[in-house]
Amino acid sequence: MDAVKLITFDCYGTLIDWENGMLEAMRPLFGNGDMARDIELLALYGDVEEEMESGSYMSYRQVLSNTVREMGSRMGRRITQEDGERFAGSLITWEPFPDTVAALKRLAARYRLGVISNTDDDLFAETKKKLGVEFDPVVTAQQVKSYKPSRRNFREMLSRAALPIEQILHAAQSVYHDVIPATELGLKTAWVNRASIRPGAGAAKAAVGQPTVEVKTMAELADRLLV
Repeated sequence: MDAVKLITFDCYGTLIDWENGMLEAMRPLFGNGDMARDIELLALYGDVEEEMESGSYMSYRQVLSNTVREMGSRMGRRITQEDGERFAGSLITWEPFPDTVAALKRLAARYRLGVISNTDDDLFAETKKKLGVEFDPVVTAQQVKSYKPSRRNFREMLSRAALPIEQILHAAQSVYHDVIPATELGLKTAWVNRASIRPGAGAAKAAVGQPTVEVKTMAELADRLLV
């Protein structure tokens, strides 16, 4: 890790607590249930979102809306277009994990920080206000018209970073969206394996990868790097 000069991050799930954010927005649509229901919602969300993102490109707002409506169809719940749009709009209210901002500020004192996010520019612009640091580069799905795990998103970051690949570390919660494709391209990877009611995956599609390092929080990542 001594060679690292740039750390790029996934945003939602790694820096932002998307699991609790989306559950809070989904529960009124699907009925407040117990933990088993919440786990069911997260697992179905991960599978359906992956299906939506693997087809022809659409905005992330549309992905979110279509995902929750398709979940309703599979669970026998009527989710209207307005419901879907409201769910998509809730993303800007999702908050950072308690350790995120302090860890980012610590890391920014030594490293250049970047973001590779499956989102729209305007949505990330609102989220960025909560994070307290600057990011360069910022690669969104909207900019490249594809969603991770597409290698295109990572190659765009590498082009903009203008650094040797050994000087870049990519940190993320999702093995499926981030760890696997980044590792295949030769990037160092940090799996931020956040605590979740659905261990190892959260709201992402479940997968198995081989990260360079595994940590539980952003605070732990900062501790590991700033020695």
